[in-house]
Amino acid sequence: MPIEDIQEFISELEKNGELKRVKTQVDSNLEIAEIMRREMYSNGPAILFEDVKDYDMPVLGNAFGSMKRLEIGLEMTDFTEIGQRIADMTKMDVPSGLLNKIKKLPELSKMTASFPKSEVSGPVTETTSTDASFDDLPILKSWPNDAGRFITLGLVATKHPETGVRNLGVYRMQIVDKTHALMHWQKHKRGAHHGDISKDKGEKIPTAIIIGGEPATVFSSIAPVPEGLDKYLFAGITRKEGIKTVKCKTIDLDVPANAEIVLEGYVDPADIRDEGPFGDHTGYYTPVEPYPTFTLTGIMRRKNPIYVTTVVGKPILEDAYIGKVIERSFLPLIQMFHPEVVDFSMPAAGWFQGFAIISIKKRYPGQAKKVMMGLWGMGQLSLTKMFVVVDEDINVHDINDVIWAITTRADAARDTTIINNAPTDTLDPASPLVNLGSKMGIDATQKTKEEGYEREIQQQVKVDEETKNLVDSKWSDYGL
Repeated sequence: MPIEDIQEFISELEKNGELKRVKTQVDSNLEIAEIMRREMYSNGPAILFEDVKDYDMPVLGNAFGSMKRLEIGLEMTDFTEIGQRIADMTKMDVPSGLLNKIKKLPELSKMTASFPKSEVSGPVTETTSTDASFDDLPILKSWPNDAGRFITLGLVATKHPETGVRNLGVYRMQIVDKTHALMHWQKHKRGAHHGDISKDKGEKIPTAIIIGGEPATVFSSIAPVPEGLDKYLFAGITRKEGIKTVKCKTIDLDVPANAEIVLEGYVDPADIRDEGPFGDHTGYYTPVEPYPTFTLTGIMRRKNPIYVTTVVGKPILEDAYIGKVIERSFLPLIQMFHPEVVDFSMPAAGWFQGFAIISIKKRYPGQAKKVMMGLWGMGQLSLTKMFVVVDEDINVHDINDVIWAITTRADAARDTTIINNAPTDTLDPASPLVNLGSKMGIDATQKTKEEGYEREIQQQVKVDEETKNLVDSKWSDYGL
């Protein structure tokens, strides 16, 4: 059975030596964040802070800060399984005839088992109130120059105002007062798109903030799923079992029944205020910028909830590991559209949106550029600053191997592509304008005569099999 909630996840982490409890009183103002950063940078465990000053609610941090913890939470070791399940669904034939339908039942039942299941109540409905306040939650201030306290791992639930397709995204929220916060959904994010549609209609958009979803739902909130795919369904595909949902009390939205806390309200696209600065995952403070306001109208929560949070800053921190799972899980989907792709890597030091390496099985001239252009047209990959394309013999996860390919197979003038006036990540500190800058592609594949390479391709140095086998057979005799 998949993990049902964050409290069960804590138990599993503890069983596997992946969690430490801190009983000393700690402060949500800067102190917790600094403890978490030190543990993250040193590959430390998840931490449950049991005594938080001025609050009766424990705080869980660094819960997803290692591949081991994500393997426990998502109950798998090969994360490409997630993307492969989606790819398999898209290839599924619709059966005709009774016999064919019967034969297809096992496959169809797997798909229907992933759909969310609506419940009348759940753990998150144990306590409900319309007299809600952000002051009741141990929301962190992470960096000294942050504009205040920020919710950093709230799963922001909205639905498309026209199609009704549900979305979950993780957007930071700056607390303004007891019932107002600023919603930092960047221009390219799906939540912002829903907000723009509501703005055009002159309407506010119902929004719920979920704290402490089970691991598959947290992952689904961060994952850049294909447009039109319901995030709750994607969570079910990830865990191979549909999540349970309940209705909010003050707004028309479904939320996970097993969450710790749900903050209900709406975002008013017409109520724009200055948000920031905030110490972000680029390693820089993002400057003050205008964002819409969220108004809190109600709360649902467990009787004894746990506040789940994260901190960001210069890589490598907790978000890097979630990013690696996204990278692995979406490889099969990339290969659906670009079959020549062998592997794909987005190094954590490049904050995942800044730099990507792709290996391909090259068959024709200009294929590396074709892949770059194709990936720049795929969803969130459109915001990636730099692509490096290498041959299939290069290990995209070994940066030394990649550097060797760049320096031995790429000519700066011939193999560098620059695209100006292209969309960039809002958080990119180097772009000359917010949301607009340039991109770079490097073709580090071996060039052919068809691509204008007139020289003889130099032979790589490799050991001969006879010598290799000889040394293999005598290795234990060398005393090395």
